[in-house]
Amino acid sequence: MSLYERDWYAWTQTHAELLRQGRWHELDAVHLAEELESMGKSEQRALESRLTALLAHLLKWRFQPGRRGKSWQRTLIEQRKQIHKLLRENPSLRTKLEAALEDSYDSATRWAAEETGLEESDFPKHCPYALETLLNPDFYPED
Repeated sequence: MSLYERDWYAWTQTHAELLRQGRWHELDAVHLAEELESMGKSEQRALESRLTALLAHLLKWRFQPGRRGKSWQRTLIEQRKQIHKLLRENPSLRTKLEAALEDSYDSATRWAAEETGLEESDFPKHCPYALETLLNPDFYPED
Protein backbone atom coordinates (compact mmCIF):
# COMPACT_ATOMS: atom_id res chain seq x y z
CA MET A 1 0.00 0.00 0.00
CA SER A 2 1.42 3.39 -1.00
CA LEU A 3 1.89 6.37 1.30
CA TYR A 4 -0.93 8.09 -0.63
CA GLU A 5 -3.30 5.28 0.38
CA ARG A 6 -2.00 4.91 3.95
CA ASP A 7 -1.66 8.54 5.04
CA TRP A 8 -2.84 11.23 2.68
CA TYR A 9 -1.66 14.08 4.92
CA ALA A 10 1.85 12.65 5.15
CA TRP A 11 1.79 12.18 1.37
CA THR A 12 0.92 15.87 0.85
CA GLN A 13 3.72 17.03 3.16
CA THR A 14 6.26 14.72 1.55
CA HIS A 15 5.31 15.86 -1.94
CA ALA A 16 5.41 19.53 -0.98
CA GLU A 17 8.98 18.99 0.20
CA LEU A 18 9.93 17.00 -2.92
CA LEU A 19 8.61 19.86 -5.06
CA ARG A 20 10.56 22.47 -3.06
CA GLN A 21 13.73 20.44 -3.47
CA GLY A 22 13.16 19.90 -7.20
CA ARG A 23 13.22 16.12 -6.83
CA TRP A 24 10.87 15.64 -9.79
CA HIS A 25 11.74 11.99 -10.43
CA GLU A 26 10.48 11.01 -6.95
CA LEU A 27 7.03 12.56 -7.35
CA ASP A 28 3.88 10.47 -7.51
CA ALA A 29 2.78 12.30 -10.66
CA VAL A 30 -0.51 10.44 -11.17
CA HIS A 31 -1.86 11.22 -7.72
CA LEU A 32 -0.37 14.71 -7.75
CA ALA A 33 -2.25 15.50 -10.97
CA GLU A 34 -5.48 14.10 -9.49
CA GLU A 35 -5.10 16.23 -6.38
CA LEU A 36 -4.44 19.38 -8.39
CA GLU A 37 -7.55 18.75 -10.49
CA SER A 38 -9.52 18.13 -7.32
CA MET A 39 -8.38 21.46 -5.90
CA GLY A 40 -9.66 23.23 -9.00
CA LYS A 41 -12.98 21.40 -8.86
CA SER A 42 -13.30 22.40 -5.23
CA GLU A 43 -13.15 26.07 -6.19
CA GLN A 44 -15.79 25.48 -8.86
CA ARG A 45 -18.05 23.73 -6.33
CA ALA A 46 -17.58 26.66 -3.95
CA LEU A 47 -18.71 29.04 -6.70
CA GLU A 48 -21.79 26.91 -7.41
CA SER A 49 -22.61 26.70 -3.71
CA ARG A 50 -22.37 30.47 -3.32
CA LEU A 51 -24.52 31.02 -6.42
CA THR A 52 -27.13 28.58 -5.12
CA ALA A 53 -27.37 30.39 -1.78
CA LEU A 54 -27.55 33.77 -3.51
CA LEU A 55 -30.27 32.63 -5.91
CA ALA A 56 -32.33 30.91 -3.20
CA HIS A 57 -32.32 34.06 -1.11
CA LEU A 58 -33.15 36.26 -4.09
CA LEU A 59 -36.14 34.00 -4.83
CA LYS A 60 -37.24 34.11 -1.21
CA TRP A 61 -36.83 37.91 -1.24
CA ARG A 62 -38.96 38.23 -4.36
CA PHE A 63 -41.67 35.70 -3.52
CA GLN A 64 -42.04 36.37 0.19
CA PRO A 65 -41.77 40.14 0.54
CA GLY A 66 -43.48 40.10 3.92
CA ARG A 67 -40.68 38.00 5.40
CA ARG A 68 -37.76 40.12 4.19
CA GLY A 69 -35.35 40.99 6.92
CA LYS A 70 -31.79 41.81 7.85
CA SER A 71 -30.82 38.13 7.90
CA TRP A 72 -31.74 37.61 4.25
CA GLN A 73 -30.10 40.89 3.33
CA ARG A 74 -26.87 39.89 5.14
CA THR A 75 -26.90 36.55 3.31
CA LEU A 76 -27.25 38.29 -0.05
CA ILE A 77 -24.41 40.67 0.79
CA GLU A 78 -22.14 37.87 2.01
CA GLN A 79 -22.77 35.53 -0.92
CA ARG A 80 -22.05 38.30 -3.42
CA LYS A 81 -18.91 39.26 -1.53
CA GLN A 82 -17.66 35.66 -1.51
CA ILE A 83 -18.50 35.14 -5.21
CA HIS A 84 -16.55 38.29 -6.12
CA LYS A 85 -13.65 37.06 -3.98
CA LEU A 86 -13.66 33.63 -5.64
CA LEU A 87 -13.68 35.24 -9.08
CA ARG A 88 -10.94 37.70 -8.15
CA GLU A 89 -8.73 34.89 -6.84
CA ASN A 90 -9.66 32.51 -9.70
CA PRO A 91 -10.40 34.64 -12.79
CA SER A 92 -10.66 31.60 -15.05
CA LEU A 93 -13.79 30.55 -13.13
CA ARG A 94 -15.61 33.32 -15.01
CA THR A 95 -15.72 30.93 -17.96
CA LYS A 96 -17.75 28.53 -15.79
CA LEU A 97 -20.29 31.10 -14.57
CA GLU A 98 -23.06 30.49 -17.12
CA ALA A 99 -23.03 26.72 -16.62
CA ALA A 100 -22.77 27.16 -12.85
CA LEU A 101 -25.75 29.50 -12.93
CA GLU A 102 -27.92 26.91 -14.66
CA ASP A 103 -26.99 24.16 -12.22
CA SER A 104 -27.27 26.46 -9.23
CA TYR A 105 -30.67 27.81 -10.19
CA ASP A 106 -32.20 24.34 -10.18
CA SER A 107 -30.85 23.71 -6.68
CA ALA A 108 -31.90 27.19 -5.54
CA THR A 109 -35.53 26.67 -6.56
CA ARG A 110 -35.65 23.45 -4.50
CA TRP A 111 -34.08 25.25 -1.55
CA ALA A 112 -36.44 28.23 -1.82
CA ALA A 113 -39.46 25.93 -2.16
CA GLU A 114 -38.48 24.02 0.99
CA GLU A 115 -37.99 27.19 3.00
CA THR A 116 -41.01 29.11 1.75
CA GLY A 117 -43.57 26.32 1.53
CA LEU A 118 -44.19 27.29 -2.09
CA GLU A 119 -44.04 24.79 -4.92
CA GLU A 120 -41.00 24.66 -7.20
CA SER A 121 -43.41 25.38 -10.06
CA ASP A 122 -44.26 28.73 -8.39
CA PHE A 123 -40.80 29.97 -9.32
CA PRO A 124 -39.65 30.83 -12.85
CA LYS A 125 -38.47 27.75 -14.76
CA HIS A 126 -35.26 29.52 -15.76
CA CYS A 127 -33.23 32.05 -13.83
CA PRO A 128 -34.91 35.43 -14.32
CA TYR A 129 -31.72 37.38 -13.60
CA ALA A 130 -28.67 38.07 -15.74
CA LEU A 131 -25.32 37.34 -14.10
CA GLU A 132 -24.44 41.03 -14.01
CA THR A 133 -27.70 41.74 -12.19
CA LEU A 134 -27.22 38.87 -9.72
CA LEU A 135 -23.79 40.08 -8.73
CA ASN A 136 -24.81 43.73 -8.43
CA PRO A 137 -24.64 44.57 -4.70
CA ASP A 138 -27.51 47.03 -5.07
CA PHE A 139 -29.94 44.58 -6.71
CA TYR A 140 -32.89 43.35 -4.68
CA PRO A 141 -35.82 41.97 -6.69
CA GLU A 142 -39.20 43.58 -6.32
CA ASP A 143 -42.51 41.76 -5.88
